[in-house]
Amino acid sequence: MKTVIKKSSFVAILMIALMLTGCVYWLRAFQVYQQMNDFDKHFAIVVTDEFTLQFKEPILYSKDFVSLSKLYPTDDSPTPDGRKWRYWFRKIDKDGNLIKPEIHFYTDLYFNKESKLTAWAFSSLFLQIAPPKFLEVSLRSIGGAEIDKEKHQLKANSALLEKISADLPKKATIVAKLGEPLEIKDEPEQEIYVYHFLLDTHEIEKGYEDRALNEVKLSFDKKTQELTRMAGRFAGLKVSINYKKFLVEQSESD
Repeated sequence: MKTVIKKSSFVAILMIALMLTGCVYWLRAFQVYQQMNDFDKHFAIVVTDEFTLQFKEPILYSKDFVSLSKLYPTDDSPTPDGRKWRYWFRKIDKDGNLIKPEIHFYTDLYFNKESKLTAWAFSSLFLQIAPPKFLEVSLRSIGGAEIDKEKHQLKANSALLEKISADLPKKATIVAKLGEPLEIKDEPEQEIYVYHFLLDTHEIEKGYEDRALNEVKLSFDKKTQELTRMAGRFAGLKVSINYKKFLVEQSESD
């Protein structure tokens, strides 16, 4: 057996979007981007039933996220160290009505007493479509990524990507958790399942109401029934991960 490593790319809109928001936000976002070059020095990852990215040297402020997304969290509650913002995303049907029984996931932002981001957590349901191993390697790949300002993208340098050995989630497992999709797009080699989730928020800046609607597209390989790509918009931030590109693939050889 020999190991064959294929080229890979990761597209993360968070940092580039913050960079293009304004001069002050750009400076702080670029500083976080630079921290990604020495990931373990500046960040830590904790996986329980949640996935949490911890910021060892906080830079971004809570106002940066509102300025970027134009959306406010579902809940804003005090903690011993500062505040916690929770964003609830609830599944809706084609008419915009909440699905019953309810299917939802959340993401939490933790801020210290200076309003700087110290941790970002994702709930267990979100990890069904972004498994922890793939989410971690995706975040690590931001370090050294190429900035494309025209397309608002960060593209990882394939020569620097870490490869992992992991099982891709199966369609049946994901559908059992998320329920039936709003739409299924049939393509020659894959099916794309489309889901809509509505952000439960108490305030949206005027003119940005459409950002509360979050579309998630899951691509499944027809032959293997495995999830190969996730693309979505969450609270105005776009994320796309091609999971198959991060795998160390095995091929037979004498």
